[in-house]
Amino acid sequence: MKQEKKNERAKEVSLWRTLGPGLITGAADDDPSGIATYSQAGARFGYGTLWTVLFTFPLMVGIQVVSARIGRVTGHGLAANIRLHYPRALVHSIVMLLLLANTINIAADIGAMAAALELLVGGPAHLYAIGFGAISLLLQIFIPFSRYAPILKALTLTLFAYVATVFIVDLPWAEVLLATVTPSLSLRPDYVVVVVAVFGTTISPYLFFWQASQEVEEQRAVPGEEPLMHAPEQARSALRRIKIDTYLGMGLSNLVAFFIMLTAAATLNRHGITDIETSAQAAEALRPLAGESAFVLFSAGIVGTGLLAVPVLAGSAAYAVAEAFGWPIGLGRTLWNAKGFYAIVTVATLLGVALNFSSIDPIKALFGSAVVNGVIAVPIMAVMMLMASRQDVMGPFVVTRRLKVLGWCATAVMALAVFAMLATWGM
Repeated sequence: MKQEKKNERAKEVSLWRTLGPGLITGAADDDPSGIATYSQAGARFGYGTLWTVLFTFPLMVGIQVVSARIGRVTGHGLAANIRLHYPRALVHSIVMLLLLANTINIAADIGAMAAALELLVGGPAHLYAIGFGAISLLLQIFIPFSRYAPILKALTLTLFAYVATVFIVDLPWAEVLLATVTPSLSLRPDYVVVVVAVFGTTISPYLFFWQASQEVEEQRAVPGEEPLMHAPEQARSALRRIKIDTYLGMGLSNLVAFFIMLTAAATLNRHGITDIETSAQAAEALRPLAGESAFVLFSAGIVGTGLLAVPVLAGSAAYAVAEAFGWPIGLGRTLWNAKGFYAIVTVATLLGVALNFSSIDPIKALFGSAVVNGVIAVPIMAVMMLMASRQDVMGPFVVTRRLKVLGWCATAVMALAVFAMLATWGM
């Protein structure tokens, strides 16, 4: 009996160690800005957008597995591979737009975290914004990657606050299940915009760059591991780990998104509160409807996910820019060995904090960043799929037919989403 328990614990530890880039990437997708988007969907349309979570899951898995494989096979991140195989102008324009969109997203996330902490304990939100920015920078710059990665992994557990919130709320589960498996579609412009926003939040460019680069970091951090192009004998275990890690990471991401929409639908929408703009506003509106416990869990989740997402946003921008210009990169390097990389992390984070002190409307800025993300996601995804199918890039590890189908379907869905967004703009 004791031996069986030991074996079970060993399996749990082994699984936890297996999880890494995919888990962190999926969790970072549920950042405070994403929480706001999912809350808006649930508040405005009730259970009518729950189907989007099931629809996007396989597409998200497909494109993230492709990005992870590119990093693990080649030993380079996405931007470095695009620089090596495509015109420099393409990669430079992509990474500059990514830096802009990520900086705006950082600003929105830090602002949401500060507002949530203000709701929980009182005090000055601006001071909290400075504190969150400082914590994020200090962790990324001064904590070695081998110790920083477990911190990010542990922060993914904060997402379960949203799972717990659902079970505090009274829900008609039969109605929820029916709405989830039978999509309630509409061509109303406001419905189309919300669905497009959910797609854009779920499948976002910074996630591609982050997971590919983290696969490179993980490979470099383990003695004896090499890019699969140079060590094909490591492929079986490495690709299996990527598959498990990404499936579970994206599954957690979409499950949490589902619960956030569900909470907003069952409380806010049911009581006629349909106009939600920020995650902190959603938390505050939840308090009189679902009780103090739901409010605390929802607000604490905003802070926890923000602490995870801000480093991912800043880090993905830094990886992209540094790789595009051929600079030394990586959280595994010291500040003095990767000055350009850490300069981008610092600039993106500090600008994100500074935007919270400006007169710029964060909601409009976030919408602008969503537009930029949506527009650049399509060419990035197309280039990723082309690279992943090239033997001169991937050697014998070109993507399988199944991954090709999923990846190109995800690309097509994002292209249609951008077209729908532009077609309904201003209607």
